[in-house]
Amino acid sequence: MTEKRVYDVVMIGNYTKDTIVSRAGTRHVDGGGFNYGAHVAVMMGLRTAAVTRLAQCDAHVVEALTRIGVDAYPTYTPHSTDMRLYYPTDDVDDRILSVTHTAGSFTPQEVEPFEAKAFIINASARGEVGMDVIQTLQSKAGLLVADAQGFVRVIDDQGVLRFDAWEEKVRFLPYFDILKTDAVEAKTMTGEEDIRKAAFIIAGWGPREIVLTHRDGLLVLAHGAVHEAPFTAEPLIGRSGRGDTCIAAYAARRLTASPEEATLWAAAATSVKMEAEGPIKKSVADVEKKIAEKYRAR
Repeated sequence: MTEKRVYDVVMIGNYTKDTIVSRAGTRHVDGGGFNYGAHVAVMMGLRTAAVTRLAQCDAHVVEALTRIGVDAYPTYTPHSTDMRLYYPTDDVDDRILSVTHTAGSFTPQEVEPFEAKAFIINASARGEVGMDVIQTLQSKAGLLVADAQGFVRVIDDQGVLRFDAWEEKVRFLPYFDILKTDAVEAKTMTGEEDIRKAAFIIAGWGPREIVLTHRDGLLVLAHGAVHEAPFTAEPLIGRSGRGDTCIAAYAARRLTASPEEATLWAAAATSVKMEAEGPIKKSVADVEKKIAEKYRAR
């Protein structure tokens, strides 16, 4: 019998070796939604595990997570997921993503040993996490949280990540307690530009709570009620990982707080993260200071 590994939050997703190209130049960043999310959860004092797939040559990512208190469970693969993020303009939401290699797909065996209050699936593209893994996680007691990007994004023949309407969404979405999407992904799924209307449509397909990010902030639809909060990053430097940070912060906060409070916390934590490149490196006190100065005073 496999010994159970018990955590508050388990993050699941491939590591991505990101090359970010913009007018400011080219830089290389350790990416992956699981990576950004694990930094948030452990910052909040939660018992955090990161289940990931990556090449052995990128094991420094596992070591970095271990140093900050995350229990990392890697599966080593021939390649990491190599991603290029190209920003052709100064608009941080205008970007072209492409992939040259992937670390492959998760198996049920990789997630079976874990129990948690929340499982957060943060894949980069369709095929990374299949229905077999989702069903394995859904059979457990914890919240099942997912980022829509891992299902609506597909890699085309040229290696470019493009959006697809995801015909199987009506089959998949009832499994999720919380679904994170952004404005573009929401429009892809629903055909609706109005983010509030899109959130209600998606909720009608099954998830109990929708966390929808956009360039100015986030909108949360939880049990029929809408909550909103702006992003207040000063300055805005680290756009990459915005949504990954936001959903991890929201889901982690929801373990002990209301949707309204979790919305505020997620907006503030994401804003703090975007003030620097890479995963969040600040403390709970920094997030609380942001809330006091930029949100409570409103």
